[in-house]
Amino acid sequence: MRIGKYNLDLEHQGYIMGILNVTPDSFSDGARYQSMDAALFQAEKMIREGAAIIDIGGESTRPGHEKITDEEETERVVPVIEAVKERFDVPVSLDTYKYAVAKAGLAAGADMINDIWGLKWDDRLAALLAENGAACCLMHNRKQADYQDYLKDFMEDMRETLRIADAAGISREKIMLDPGVGFAKSCEQNLSIIRHLDILKEFGLPVLLGTSRKSVIGAVLDLPVDEREEGTMATTVIGRMKGAAVFRVHDVEKNYRAMKMAEAILAAE
Repeated sequence: MRIGKYNLDLEHQGYIMGILNVTPDSFSDGARYQSMDAALFQAEKMIREGAAIIDIGGESTRPGHEKITDEEETERVVPVIEAVKERFDVPVSLDTYKYAVAKAGLAAGADMINDIWGLKWDDRLAALLAENGAACCLMHNRKQADYQDYLKDFMEDMRETLRIADAAGISREKIMLDPGVGFAKSCEQNLSIIRHLDILKEFGLPVLLGTSRKSVIGAVLDLPVDEREEGTMATTVIGRMKGAAVFRVHDVEKNYRAMKMAEAILAAE
């Protein structure tokens, strides 16, 4: 898959996407990277530890989060995108579902848009991505978790997202999919979609798994946010075994090592 000027071999190897939240209220690392120096230090650290993509977010999407204006989100992310692109040779993803923020982010140098609403929040976003030829990660989400047949409904939701992308003219070569762990799903449903992640192979597209420190891990292990790394690593290993190619995480080093170990085992005769 081509992300900006970068070619990632998502068919044959896994990659780590490092999370860089420039928000005051992220569920895991709120306010830690709001200053430019702190953000750049963290980006450099994640790249050194194995991150192949940096995902920059300016609005928390944790359960119960408070939405901010497009202008405020843009003001948070654009300077960081520009600074990271200027200093590091790495693809930058912008975590937003808003047209205006995505437009400003792409103009600032973002190589990819990570949309938690799978093109279903703002009907202008799909056309913007097609026009710019930008790579995108399209996540499963819905406003109400009212499933009749969970996995069947999940797959139909993903088909709807891809119909929107196709209608707008987004090339399939520019799309990766995210099952949306932690979004509009119960704990059991989150576990189920990780267990059945390989159903997404139907679409023939790369899969991104984002479980880092999420509530499903806290619920299973009865642990606070800052003690969920081992649980995250377990999902990274299982996700790689199930065919996921990109892992969006806070702790790059540990998950990179876990992913590479899983790959070595999978490659063994």
